[in-house]
Amino acid sequence: MELWFTEKQTERFGITAKIKRTLHSEKTDFQQLDVVETEEFGNMLVLDGMVMTTEKDEFVYHEMVAHVPLFTHPDPKHVLVVGGGDGGVIREVLKHPSVERATLVEIDGKVIEYSKKYLPSIAGALDDARVNVQVDDGFMHIAKAENEYDVIMVDSTEPVGPAVKLFEKGFYEGISRALKEDGIFVAQTDNPWFHKDLITQVQRDVREIFPITRLYTANIPTYPSGLWTFTIGSKKHDPLEAADERFHEIETKYYTKELHKASFALPKFVSDLVK
Repeated sequence: MELWFTEKQTERFGITAKIKRTLHSEKTDFQQLDVVETEEFGNMLVLDGMVMTTEKDEFVYHEMVAHVPLFTHPDPKHVLVVGGGDGGVIREVLKHPSVERATLVEIDGKVIEYSKKYLPSIAGALDDARVNVQVDDGFMHIAKAENEYDVIMVDSTEPVGPAVKLFEKGFYEGISRALKEDGIFVAQTDNPWFHKDLITQVQRDVREIFPITRLYTANIPTYPSGLWTFTIGSKKHDPLEAADERFHEIETKYYTKELHKASFALPKFVSDLVK
């Protein structure tokens, strides 16, 4: 008998993957957590029925969240990742030698626990000495921080459940206060095929707070539609003006110096959402 996992990405569209077995299934205090072994994408982390990451394509998302802001900022030392309990963004952050401290604030400790167990290639850097892991509410962590971070990365789920408030204007205002005077933040902002209004609203809210606000994209096969967007807000440094000498050699599979700026070249139907 064949076993298949299907994520209904809308009421009329979904993706499906053939699975070998279920590695773990649990209702945590915050969400339904499942880890399955798929034939095409390796081990896959699923939260509330939504694919969060897979061994095969995870590098795209994690590299694009981390390296775009970190190569834009001239000297990122203190970095905060909100969410991201699988550890992939942290792994990429630590590739930058200027980073002295990387704080991870994940609301669901079970995500960290089972990512370490079943996704070690992604979560392996969480035990690095530079990493401060906190099982806590990222929204409240931001609310209490002021002038503390050089770069903040919001690695959230889609805007459902505990992640809803991470897409609100008040949260972005808190991020601005938590950043230093030349700070930068980036957040995943879903896809332009099924969530046009979300992208437009986030861009509008962030533009009212940050003088430099831009949208960039990446191709992630297991995310809804495959075309994913990220919103970057910066107090001072423009990612399109990052100096050539900023780019040092790091090991990547997707991100490149050339792609850094190219990812901001948007298809017209996407650019129309942010005009």
